[in-house]
Amino acid sequence: QVQLVESGGGLVQAGGSLRLSCAVSGGIFRINVMGWYRQAPGTQRELVATIASGGSTNTADSVKGRFTISKDNAKNTVYLQMNSLKPEDTAVYYCNADLSRLWSGVPRSSTYWGQGTQVTVSS
Repeated sequence: QVQLVESGGGLVQAGGSLRLSCAVSGGIFRINVMGWYRQAPGTQRELVATIASGGSTNTADSVKGRFTISKDNAKNTVYLQMNSLKPEDTAVYYCNADLSRLWSGVPRSSTYWGQGTQVTVSS
């Protein structure tokens, strides 16, 4: 069973930093893309940043220059370093993984989500 375990959320003052981690486990054949999304109350879930297997990244304009996504392939873990946090960054942050598992020897891709971690930035 695939599991995405997130950690690192919390309460921080504006201008502060947090680092989120997401470890993936459970019969993984290949991780294709991992990323972070966030959802504030009353809003739709939105992309924050993604990182592909080759290392290419995609970052939302709203966090570009402040947030950095990275990964540790050996640990199947993706990180989100968040600097210069603003109150509008307050949201539940979700880890997302597009990965392949072997089914009768054939790789099949599926998308998985973590349980979410709360990030609250006070003004």
